[in-house]
Amino acid sequence: MRRAALILLPYSWLIALFLVPFLIVIKISLSDIALAIPPYTPNLDLSQGWAGIKDFLSQLDLDNFKFLTTDDLYWKAYLSSLRIALLSTFLTLCVAYPLAYGMARAPDEWRPTLMMLVILPFWSSFLIRVYSWKAILANEGLLNQFLMLIRVIDEPLTILNTPTAVYIGIVYTYLPFMVLPLYSALEKLDGSLLEAAEDLGCTRFQAFWLVTFPLSRNGIIAGCFLVFIPVMGEFVIPALLGGSQTLMIGKVLWEEFFSNRDWPVASAVAVILLAILVIPIVLFQRNEEKQREAEG
Repeated sequence: MRRAALILLPYSWLIALFLVPFLIVIKISLSDIALAIPPYTPNLDLSQGWAGIKDFLSQLDLDNFKFLTTDDLYWKAYLSSLRIALLSTFLTLCVAYPLAYGMARAPDEWRPTLMMLVILPFWSSFLIRVYSWKAILANEGLLNQFLMLIRVIDEPLTILNTPTAVYIGIVYTYLPFMVLPLYSALEKLDGSLLEAAEDLGCTRFQAFWLVTFPLSRNGIIAGCFLVFIPVMGEFVIPALLGGSQTLMIGKVLWEEFFSNRDWPVASAVAVILLAILVIPIVLFQRNEEKQREAEG
């Protein structure tokens, strides 16, 4: 009974907070837009019994999914989101790896402080942190003023409302999600392996590439998944920093829901996005299982 109760608790949580809402989204995606509250039809009327259920099911269709294939906006948004997510993940990895490596090689008494500095941004609002980049990247912002002060540039650079600003915002926001798994993997690295590699004739770079990098692979995979998956559906950063020039599916999804009030099409967009994200989620879970088996 205790074991069943322990298993039932997380499954009940998943059913209530994931499966049921997802089924509702699927139902809306098979509906049609209507000038009503809620803004779609049909609605299930259980008072009519089985006849009402049959009538409800007969009115559901796949027209919204067919519509997504006829409009270039949606598949371009998916491809653009995929490209931005992949490049952002790579850039975040390039920035996070040296930080995690330095934290792992730092003296033991400094590691808690460095860890706190990585987690410190989470103590403030995500929206405020992203919005502050508008003041930094604007034409009259702090970055342009500093570059003009040291005479690197003669006139302000246009960074805000460009893809560059989106990449800066994503790397800054999701950097801790990459640093923490990398640090966890690098901290466990046995330093004697590097010494042995150097004794066998490897240079420091060769020792890093042949020993350190392969042994940190699990941290790299985990960090990349933790960044890539949420970035695919990101809409706050593109909306605040990217302007109209940046096309991402999360931004399109928000506009369909709140601007166009086309809930059926927006739900269809969300279903396809989730179907795309299932692949990296499954791969991430398999990597975690392999890591646990290896440690066990």
